[in-house]
Order: sequence, then structure tokens, then C-alpha cells
Amino acid sequence: MPNQDLLLSWLHTLVEATANVAFALSGLLAGIRKRLDVVGLCVVMGLAAFGGGTLRDVLLDRRPFFWVDHPVWLWILIAAGVAAIFLLRSSHFEFTERAIQWPDALGLGLFAASGTQLALAQQLPAIVAVLMGVVSATFGGILRDVVCNEIPTALRDRRPYAVCAFVGGWVYVLGVQFTWSPGAAFLLAAATATGTRVGALLSGYELPSGRDTRSHE
Repeated sequence: MPNQDLLLSWLHTLVEATANVAFALSGLLAGIRKRLDVVGLCVVMGLAAFGGGTLRDVLLDRRPFFWVDHPVWLWILIAAGVAAIFLLRSSHFEFTERAIQWPDALGLGLFAASGTQLALAQQLPAIVAVLMGVVSATFGGILRDVVCNEIPTALRDRRPYAVCAFVGGWVYVLGVQFTWSPGAAFLLAAATATGTRVGALLSGYELPSGRDTRSHE
């Protein structure tokens, strides 16, 4: 058991770091697209990277927060924001909304699995754990979009977004029920959420909207 707990702790730290990088990159691309200054870039990157995980930890009463326990990530984020201003000033790349979607999809899957895992570890009901994964996966992106004066992707994108995190969370729950190893359940859940989102982006599949409903009235 001690070895398993150590493995889970190491896995959680690795996943949290990877998810933070992915969402920070999405925040960087969004900030560049909106032509923010260096302070704006750092704020948007920080909100995107740490917003979902911080809200999750507040709701689960977990301390310390990831960015408090690993302050080196704050320095990395600030350095990335400063470097982006100087390195990309003369760049001819066009940072479109579509470019933001790929790192966002990776962060979505990792945080969905991580939030569900942590909530189940506290013996919370399955539906609560899955919704905690959804909160972890979507709240950082919501803050990023609000600060960038955009309607959040989680609320306006008719292609599945929060639904992907919801499905990924249930994959983790089912994996635990079938007594898979925590690592295997985690990886499959993250891959499911990310893969479902990427599949929706590539195929253009859209969920029904209120506009569709009204058009048939």
C-alpha cells in the first residue's frame, strides 16, 4: 500500500503539472490573440492553468494548492509570458481560436480524470466525483475566456466540451468499480475525455442548441 500511495502521489503531481502546462499554453495563445500586454498574458495563463484545480481543491478542502506547494510553476509561467512578448513580437504566425483548442483538449482530459480521482479518494458519491472532474476541467478555461472578453467555450461551443469531461469521469469511476489499477483507470479516463473532444473538433459534430429547438416551434 505505501508503494501504491507513493505512485498515486507521483502520478497526480505529474498529471497536474502537465495539465497546467497545457492550459497555460491555451491561455498564452488566447492572450496573444487578444494582443494583451505581459501582465495580461501572465494573468490569463495563471487563471487558465490554476483556476480549475484551485476551485476543485477549495471544494474538496485540500491544502496546499498545487501552485502554493510548487511555486516554481509561478516563475515558469511569468517567464513564459515575458518571453512570449519578446519572441513573438515579430512573429507572422496567426494565433487563431482553433490553435487554442488543442492544448485545451489535453488539459480538459487530464483535469477531468484528476478531479474525479481526488474526489473518489475522499469517499464522495460517484456523481459528485464526476462533477468535480468537470469543474476541474472547465473552470480554468471559463476564467480564461471571461478575462479575454469571450463567451466561455464550455458554454457556447456546440461541439461537446464539458460533456467530454463528464464521460471521462465516468470512465474512471467504472475503472475503479472493475478494480483496474488506478493508473490504468486514470489514463483511460483522460484519454477518453481528450479523445472525445479531439474527435468532436475534427468531425465538427455539434450538440443540439436552443436555437435548433425554437426553429421547430
